[in-house]
Amino acid sequence: MTTMTEPIRFAVTSQNFRTITGHAGKARRFILFEATGPDDIAEIGRLDLPIEMAMHGFDDRQSHPLDGVDLLLTGGAGDGFVMRMARRGIRVVRTGETDPVAAIRSCYLGTLKPPAPHDHDHDHGHAHGEGHSCGCGHGH
Repeated sequence: MTTMTEPIRFAVTSQNFRTITGHAGKARRFILFEATGPDDIAEIGRLDLPIEMAMHGFDDRQSHPLDGVDLLLTGGAGDGFVMRMARRGIRVVRTGETDPVAAIRSCYLGTLKPPAPHDHDHDHGHAHGEGHSCGCGHGH
């Protein structure tokens, strides 16, 4: 009996709809992907949200267009944003990779490029001992 791998929904912060950008808390543009493995990645949509929908000032008691995403890839995010998204069931992964598809592929392969120290939104020591794998290859 063959089992289908459950697809993972990714959101990528991308102010230009081409590359991964940072400032996740203030980001309003996202590319949405669905993937079942490193070689099965498809863009499924784009979000271009009004300023009041940026997570930085958003009321967490309301539903949000990112709800239902499993993993958010970004060039930079503060720990507060990471915790806020975790409460919504969304895992945030910071990366120095700028190509969205390459970043998703690297998640599955466990080779995701870590963010450069200057790529963070805020200067407050982040712990990066997790190996920079988003865990996609572990049956998320």
